[in-house]
Amino acid sequence: MAQHNELGKTGEAIAADYLEEKGFDILERNWQYNHKELDLIGMHDDYLVVIEVKTRTSDGWENPKEAITNSKIRFIVEATEAYINETGIDNEVRFDVVTLIPNGEEWDIEHIEEAFHPGL
Repeated sequence: MAQHNELGKTGEAIAADYLEEKGFDILERNWQYNHKELDLIGMHDDYLVVIEVKTRTSDGWENPKEAITNSKIRFIVEATEAYINETGIDNEVRFDVVTLIPNGEEWDIEHIEEAFHPGL
């Protein structure tokens, strides 16, 4: 596996653990749709929460949250609709972003609730 893929998988695992500690119930990891995936899907406070995880080695080039483009948002919303249709979950939906940057042996983690809204 390429080093950037390993970093991404590590970041997703750390993000899932972090969210579970905050009371999230993680329903899915790496849910596949049209050859792409939703990183994490969970439930929290009666919301279905779709979480995009962005992991970088540093914020020197691009802050991880800046990597979520309008086309990425459109894909996330489309895939979320497919997930809802497949599962029949009828909760209100929220889109969060978790960014991770390693800082020595620790990780700098930022959890952005309601990071974006469909159609914006």
